[in-house]
Amino acid sequence: MADRVYNFAAGPAVMPEAVLKKAQAELLNWHGCGMSVMEMSHRGSQFAEIHAEAKERFKRLLKVPDTHEVLFLQGGATAQFAAVPLNLMDGRGASYAVTGNFSGIAAREAAKYGPVHIAYEGKDNGYSHIPTQDELDIGPESAYFHFCANNTIFGTEWHYVPETGVPLVADMSSDIMSRPVDVGKFALIYAGAQKNIAPAGLTVVIIDKSFAGRAAASTPQIMDYAKMIAKDSMLNTPPCWCIYMLGLVLEWVEEQGGVAEMDRRRAERSSLVYEVLDNSRIFKAHAEPASRSMMNVTFRTGSEELDAEFVKGAAARGLVNVKGHRLTGGMRVSLYNAMPLAGAKAVAEYMKDFEVEHHV
Repeated sequence: MADRVYNFAAGPAVMPEAVLKKAQAELLNWHGCGMSVMEMSHRGSQFAEIHAEAKERFKRLLKVPDTHEVLFLQGGATAQFAAVPLNLMDGRGASYAVTGNFSGIAAREAAKYGPVHIAYEGKDNGYSHIPTQDELDIGPESAYFHFCANNTIFGTEWHYVPETGVPLVADMSSDIMSRPVDVGKFALIYAGAQKNIAPAGLTVVIIDKSFAGRAAASTPQIMDYAKMIAKDSMLNTPPCWCIYMLGLVLEWVEEQGGVAEMDRRRAERSSLVYEVLDNSRIFKAHAEPASRSMMNVTFRTGSEELDAEFVKGAAARGLVNVKGHRLTGGMRVSLYNAMPLAGAKAVAEYMKDFEVEHHV
């Protein structure tokens, strides 16, 4: 479509064009049933089919073992900041690595429900660094260790799974389904879907079923994992449209070659932008090289005026939403699964042209 821009927003984010077209074609009449997915009962046979297929495809693509259950919930990652400690802390407290804004919020939220031990705090380095294994200080009595796999605001990403001696919990909101994950290593994974796999409104939780049923007595039933497992995510009305869209996105991922292909593509896209940064005299990447995210590339010129000019010029070229988060300023280029390689090439070429135009 000629009128489509390259949308580098951090979330809600770009979706596959083929998925949008399929949803458009099915909008008024899903598979001949005479109504839209947005109109059908979540208890009816049509939506039961949509839900079951999305769940099965999700499990297949991410190779979720039988020990784990997949839940389709609401409330975003923010609701999980409370749900995780309410269900898993079990009176013992937990360890948190604070590598960015949202992991910090998660730690503060958890502290409302029990003792929180900060296993790593990245504030002093401006959250430009992901800790190595030996930099982690895990509380010995922790019920779990929590980390955010990819930090959208600061552009950093964990490129290893930490060995902590306690159950692992990960917020994978911004890199879910972009790379293979050994799900069996985790007690729980959660992800807001609005970056890589669906529109805003859906949260996916993958939980080792042995960790369900431990919720504190004060846990709201909507946050009780055991209750949600028992009801197959339908204790209340689920986000039906978002689950339908998830199914379409996962179908697209499978057709493209699966998670391994998504992993290859993310490396290819991000390398184009990082190559420009590494050879630039005007742009500076925020994240340390070993901590760089393949999902969110963050950088700046060092001049707020130049940064603003870059953002304005990008929009004129159809490269939208490259302005950095309000906490950091600068620029941020989000390269999620649905971003075509041409989009990464376009922004890399614009960066080169911008540098030339400013005679640097």
